[in-house]
Amino acid sequence: MTVQAGGADPAGQPGAEPSADAIDITPAGQQDTTPDVIDGVALARLYGEPLFQLPNDLYIPPDALEVFLEAFQGPLDLLLYLIRKQNFNILDIPLAQVTAQYLEYVEQIRKQNLELAAEYLLMAAMLIEIKSRMLLPAKKAEPGEEPEDPRAELVRRLLEYEQIKLAAQELDQLPQVGRDYVRTQVHIEQTVVTRWPEVDIDDLKAVWADILKRAKLTQHHHISREELSVREHMTGILRRLQSARFVEFSDLFDPSRGVPVVVVNFIALLELAKETLIEMTQAEAFAPIYVRLSYSPS
Repeated sequence: MTVQAGGADPAGQPGAEPSADAIDITPAGQQDTTPDVIDGVALARLYGEPLFQLPNDLYIPPDALEVFLEAFQGPLDLLLYLIRKQNFNILDIPLAQVTAQYLEYVEQIRKQNLELAAEYLLMAAMLIEIKSRMLLPAKKAEPGEEPEDPRAELVRRLLEYEQIKLAAQELDQLPQVGRDYVRTQVHIEQTVVTRWPEVDIDDLKAVWADILKRAKLTQHHHISREELSVREHMTGILRRLQSARFVEFSDLFDPSRGVPVVVVNFIALLELAKETLIEMTQAEAFAPIYVRLSYSPS
């Protein structure tokens, strides 16, 4: 195999000679058989300069030109690849054909990397064991039960692995930072720009609920001024007592007119009693109190 690298020399032409300042790296006493120019193309470029001669002491590692046709992530990945590639039914795997292809691949990687082949050899041993068990007479199953299939455990592992692999591929298709897009970073002087706190929908809901709660607690109380005259109530009491000899104390009050009227009416009674215009009598303790006009001897 011949490997050529490098690009075309813009100054190179068929039959052209190397420049005068080119360095001859051929050992003394040994004839250089490397052509200076191959079809007008330099063999390689070293630090931007065309290289027309290969060093004789150039060392190329044995694995430098290895070619990997397929890359698998483990024995299950290889086994699933062989099954899907040939459209085999994963629930009815032809173990003889799949095992033969699997062993061919294991033999290739065993020659190159024995440590990597160890894991694949373990799966190969499992395939051979399953194949051997299928060649033996099947055990009699209990009535109503299906006979045991030696491939069942392997099929279960393959189905789980395929499901996880497909899920990983879907996740890998999602955009990733650094691979599919790059986050833009802009430096802004913090002392110049005013940063306002972020407000989300939950904060707005909480504030609105608090406003409604305070609105329900706030009530307007209107106070109206009512002019009440003690003299007028005194006159009204005297007129009522003139039409009756005795009037019970509680009958002189009308609670339906409100507390202010009752208070003014009570003050009017006190004023009448002070001026000795009325008398309040009680027959015994805890007996009803009666009000009458004061008796004046004729």
